[in-house]
Amino acid sequence: MWRRQSMLYGVMGVIFSVTLGSARGCGPELAPLAIAAVSEDAATASGAIEALRSLGPAGLQALVNQHAAMLSNPPRDSHDPAWQRLCAALDTVGAQHDCYASRLYWYTDFEQAKAAAKASGKPILSLRMLGKLTDEYSCANSRFFRTVLYANEQVSQVLRERFVLHWESVRPVPRITIDFGDGRKLERTITGNSIHYILDSDGRPVDALPGLYGPKAFLSGLVRAEGLTRTLNGASQPLCKILLDLHHRRSIEEIVGDWRGDLMALGIAAGDAPAVLSPRGAARLARAGAVQPTPQAAGPAAREAAMAATSKTLVELPLLSALDQAAAKLAAATDEETWQRIAALHGEDARLDTASRALMRRQNPNAVEAGRVAVSKCRAEDPLVWMVAQFERSVALDSVKNEYVLHRQIHEWFVNGSAASDVRQLNERVYAELFLTPSSDPWLGLVPADTYTALQNGGLACGTR
Repeated sequence: MWRRQSMLYGVMGVIFSVTLGSARGCGPELAPLAIAAVSEDAATASGAIEALRSLGPAGLQALVNQHAAMLSNPPRDSHDPAWQRLCAALDTVGAQHDCYASRLYWYTDFEQAKAAAKASGKPILSLRMLGKLTDEYSCANSRFFRTVLYANEQVSQVLRERFVLHWESVRPVPRITIDFGDGRKLERTITGNSIHYILDSDGRPVDALPGLYGPKAFLSGLVRAEGLTRTLNGASQPLCKILLDLHHRRSIEEIVGDWRGDLMALGIAAGDAPAVLSPRGAARLARAGAVQPTPQAAGPAAREAAMAATSKTLVELPLLSALDQAAAKLAAATDEETWQRIAALHGEDARLDTASRALMRRQNPNAVEAGRVAVSKCRAEDPLVWMVAQFERSVALDSVKNEYVLHRQIHEWFVNGSAASDVRQLNERVYAELFLTPSSDPWLGLVPADTYTALQNGGLACGTR
């Protein structure tokens, strides 16, 4: 009892000194807090974790630095008590499940995120999702983000150094449990999409990446939107509008050009849209041995913005109408089998790095153990090789569909002026019109009104959890 009280007083003293040091503007010594955060004494650990969380990214970094040895060489047994305490501390301080793999700090208070963005000059990356990022059973997209994106070393470095991170739960995620009747149960989440918004320091949307992207594709969209955000900083309101119009108009043109280039590379007729391809589309045509049109330059420049100020015709309806017609022709030429073939052209965009694969291994210990006794030499050398390959193909498919269909629609909203400047309003529209799970539907589209189930009240039950 005396030992526990002594530890509590020690942590309280460290918290006081950290607060006092921060108030005086000097760097606090955080090692004692980082040590206390993994204490076997729950009260001691809780107080230290709360203090580290309140210190923002610096608190998480102190925890990572103090326990670098274990993080670089995790115990083979994921149930090791010391490892579990460290993971629990990291998850709470960083506000993300599997934070040991990403080492990212997420704000959950939007106003705090905006204040941090203003202080640092960084844009905000705001994740909207079903469930909570701190829960293992958040929606499937957000779980995949943790593996494919946040654990990826290059992606996590860009997020850590160049963005203020924030997440918000749109609504709880639906979960199902299948009881096999013999003690075995299978639990899964169903439905639910997530989206990353790139916001300026005032919290206004600049762009958005809907759904799951592969690491390379995600970085490309992220860096481009970040560049736009920095260009907008300090610009007048009329100039900001022009620059946003140019960015999103050009993005639509490039998406349509990429899509057409993919179809041409596969030898599929794509109508007459458009005559000019993006650099990416032209490059894929070149690799396929097709005739390469002149590529279109990327990114709005200040000089173009000045020209656009004198001619609204650059961003008005005739262009959008032509691109809409082009996209419709491309969609008509792209059935599910063709989507799979297009995804194969983008396999490199979805390649998982070593860190992401390591996370998959720790999440699938049974598969790893099975691999040790497998006959196949390939399976014995890398037990999850087939799972990884199949998952990468799925990520590549999601990437191209989300970019060509959903992201293109978001770009169009910005160009035609219907994208709300309030991220919550924009998110309502995204979930209603793109993800088809409007907040007005409490059942998330899982309960068709005209489907007979032979169950009382269609099997529906309402209550509280």
